[in-house]
Amino acid sequence: MRILRVSGFSLIELVVAMAIIAIVTAVALPAFQDSVRKSRRADAKAALLQVAANQEKWRANNPSYTTDLTKLGFAAAANAVSTDGYYTINVSAASGTGFSANAAPKTGTAQAGDSCTLVITHNGPDISDAAKRACWGK
Repeated sequence: MRILRVSGFSLIELVVAMAIIAIVTAVALPAFQDSVRKSRRADAKAALLQVAANQEKWRANNPSYTTDLTKLGFAAAANAVSTDGYYTINVSAASGTGFSANAAPKTGTAQAGDSCTLVITHNGPDISDAAKRACWGK
């Protein structure tokens, strides 16, 4: 009598493998998306640092800082968009002694779910509390 050997996978083995893949995906995907969201904050940081540098250049030749982003090299006077398009940039206050600018996640983009609005002043990044430090990655 000959014994035939059947090769392949049983249905139970395939279901178990699919379940393991589903569990790993359910755990890993949110962590991956959070990492991508945090990495996109570099777009906001770069835009705010550009605002700060250009504000200092502007202030060197004028009696006060400006709220007009076109004077700082952006395409719009207000609600300018960051380089990669994930954040809306605004200068919320400007005087002869200081300024405050912020970058908020732009609605309708993949970054819209980010809870961080980054702020920079004439003194540098606003890291006055734990939440703001986390947003700036400090």
